[in-house]
Amino acid sequence: MRLWSLHPRYLDPQGLVALWREALLARAVLRGETRGYLHHPQLERFRAHPHPRLAINAYLAAVHAEAMRRGYRFDRGKLGLVRAVEGIAVATGQLAFEREHLRQKLERRNPALLAALDTGDRLETHPLFRRCPGNLPEAWERPAAGRR
Repeated sequence: MRLWSLHPRYLDPQGLVALWREALLARAVLRGETRGYLHHPQLERFRAHPHPRLAINAYLAAVHAEAMRRGYRFDRGKLGLVRAVEGIAVATGQLAFEREHLRQKLERRNPALLAALDTGDRLETHPLFRRCPGNLPEAWERPAAGRR
């Protein structure tokens, strides 16, 4: 499960569809509707939020908005109650980690999209997250061997 802190606009079509599905799974976990993925580290930041279910719904709403912008037909009926919620802090080190991770994925799947990541500019975060100082990936990030 990968719940990107980067804005969904940077994802290729496969990545955006996967994000939608994984965020729906995350919501099911947070609602207690599934027994799998209960201890997945990507969910820690949502569980730490004062309103975890509203936070995941806000996350899904932004993914849905990006899909609609692209002309995709993600089912709006799958969104739960969407309200403005307090943002979740994400360290700049985490964002750098995710940028590199996404760059590696796009090198294999969709090299044409690499230009958006390789501009050297500061990438936009997912609307739920707010950038904060920090050089290392977040404590909940569990990088696979050789991915760092």
